[in-house]
Amino acid sequence: MSMFFSQNGNAEEGFYYALTPWGTAALVLLTVAFLVLIAFLKRPRDEETAREQRFSAKQLVFSGMCIAIAFALSYVRVIRMPWGGAVTLCSMLFVTLIGYWYGPKIGLAGAFAYSLLQFIQDGGSYVLSPLQACLDYIFAFTALGASGFFHGKKDGLRRGYLFAVLLRGLFHTLGGYLYWMDYMPDNFPKSLSFIYPFCYNYAFLLAEAAVTLLLLSLPPVRAALQRAGAQARS
Repeated sequence: MSMFFSQNGNAEEGFYYALTPWGTAALVLLTVAFLVLIAFLKRPRDEETAREQRFSAKQLVFSGMCIAIAFALSYVRVIRMPWGGAVTLCSMLFVTLIGYWYGPKIGLAGAFAYSLLQFIQDGGSYVLSPLQACLDYIFAFTALGASGFFHGKKDGLRRGYLFAVLLRGLFHTLGGYLYWMDYMPDNFPKSLSFIYPFCYNYAFLLAEAAVTLLLLSLPPVRAALQRAGAQARS
């Protein structure tokens, strides 16, 4: 096909497009370039702008830390669901923190960078179509930045987190109806096949959300996040 994609599979099982090593390297470089662009998009013209630039540098550092922690925790899968999917160790929380701390603009930008990493980690193994890749990875994980719309609001972290998780699930579910109905596992009730994408995606997303919200209700966790937030916004 090209130096970035190759066609695999057979006529009986269907074909899919796999990323070549060059394609994977290109996605890594794209992610790095995106973060560098955020860091150097503005150049200081005066003392006031310089102060803003330093503050932007702090935003970049904290956002990068959150993305790195989220990406590492996405490998820690504590529960594997019977129909597929897995509950990670609160990985989504750290992506939503970016939006909660800095608002939707930076939140969505950070979540977009995270979506590229997720595509490299998992979705880059095969691509059914560009729209499928966008729904399952780019749109879905970027949606976690929607927590930024609850920036500065009462109980904004928990409300923003839950809203972002539900929005992510909506993109996954739409992709499921469009592309994954033929991959329904044998242990899923055939009489309920029409809700398979909804059940598949929201089963592990809401399970992780429940665990995360429970942890957020613990006073030591709340105190730690408040201290981190104060440092991130100072």
